[in-house]
Amino acid sequence: MKRFYKQVSVAPAGEAYAITLDERPVKTPQRNGLAVPSSALADAIAAEWAAQDEDIIPATMPLTGLAQGALDQVESQRDWIVGRIAAFADSDMLYYRADQSQQALIDHQADRWDPLLDWARQRYDVSFNLIHGIRYEAQPEETIERLTMAVEAQDDFTVAAMLALVGLSGSLIATLALVEQARDADMLWPLVNLEELWQEQQWGRDDQAVMTRNIKQAEFQAAARFVELSRT
Repeated sequence: MKRFYKQVSVAPAGEAYAITLDERPVKTPQRNGLAVPSSALADAIAAEWAAQDEDIIPATMPLTGLAQGALDQVESQRDWIVGRIAAFADSDMLYYRADQSQQALIDHQADRWDPLLDWARQRYDVSFNLIHGIRYEAQPEETIERLTMAVEAQDDFTVAAMLALVGLSGSLIATLALVEQARDADMLWPLVNLEELWQEQQWGRDDQAVMTRNIKQAEFQAAARFVELSRT
């Protein structure tokens, strides 16, 4: 799409903040007004629109995309989206450890991942079943219920970001730690890529894998920033 506007601004919209183009409200794909809960997030989204050149490139506007998701998808499909996020309570990557033949990797996983699980145990009063090797083992029902409640407690904008965060990280625990401000994105990203980084140390880097990981990291950082700005 060609850029069709000259001026981008932010305007009050009740208790929210709307992004306008040439003083006209921006609409989401579902024709909702692009209005967000904080002025800081609105300013950041407006900056994305202002930075567009002759063509509007959605891939360069991650905050806009997340806001559209909150307004179009989460608002109308909240229970389904919460369910998708909460499903990671039973399959979090942090539960899965190397098989017994890889003791060095088991020790590395324990050193890096166990403090995050310890935080979750204390924060939500839950327990976890750790699994060695490639097999499935269900987590305690109470754990799944309490982590699901933690997702349900979030507002629509946080839920939209969490859907992106769990998809990129494979970890609900890491996502909740970020949302709860117990860990930041820079600390969490190496943890959720621990096994890939371990393999690189053992066998050397794969340039394509590094490129893909860097793209995902930028998306992860954008979702983390979205959460922070929506509460500012």
